[in-house]
Amino acid sequence: MTASKPPPPRDLVWLLLTLTFVTGVVDAVSFLGLGRVFVANMTGNVVFLGFAAAGEASLSVVASVTAVLAFLLGALAGGRLISRIEDRGHRLLRHSTTVQTGLVAVSVVLAATLGAGGRLGSELLIVVLGLAMGLQNAAVRRIDIPDLTTTVLTRTLTGLAADSKAAGGQGARPVRQLAAVAAMLLGAFAGGLLQLHVTMWAALLLALLVLLGVLGILVARKETDQLP
Repeated sequence: MTASKPPPPRDLVWLLLTLTFVTGVVDAVSFLGLGRVFVANMTGNVVFLGFAAAGEASLSVVASVTAVLAFLLGALAGGRLISRIEDRGHRLLRHSTTVQTGLVAVSVVLAATLGAGGRLGSELLIVVLGLAMGLQNAAVRRIDIPDLTTTVLTRTLTGLAADSKAAGGQGARPVRQLAAVAAMLLGAFAGGLLQLHVTMWAALLLALLVLLGVLGILVARKETDQLP
């Protein structure tokens, strides 16, 4: 009989929920402002790529391919980072969030200067944001907290229904599952409001400020852990 996996630290759960909010913000920006493409949800991009190849004029093969390749490069960089860090929790998240925060900061500058009106600005933003979200996804995959992928909700929603008591399951994590859905929904709502009614760089600035908050908490925790 194998030992059950210990529950994850509560603060780590909250930090990943916060990153899920960031995903909602960033994907709102990319879909609404960068040509109907996702930089975090790769399932959507693969489907969009098929639609674009079939002739759907509102979608771009180039944008979808660019997003997928950037995400893969970000995940590759995340894998390299993971190989150098044995920790699967706060330390790994701190290092990945540091790099991710830098990339999102670059995206804010790009959005405020080049904007997304031209092809160059849009493609650069897709690349930078795709790198950031691929890195996040690689780190969170290694941390491996059930129902908290921070970028995809399909498995979370499946677990919410299939593992529920109504389905004959134990219904072990409904609060966490619902919180993940709510976090991405709120992020998409906030990002959508700013993208549609203010400006793109304001939406990306929101994502940056939230990431800085996450990073600040992780750095403070490191300093606390090092106290004698």
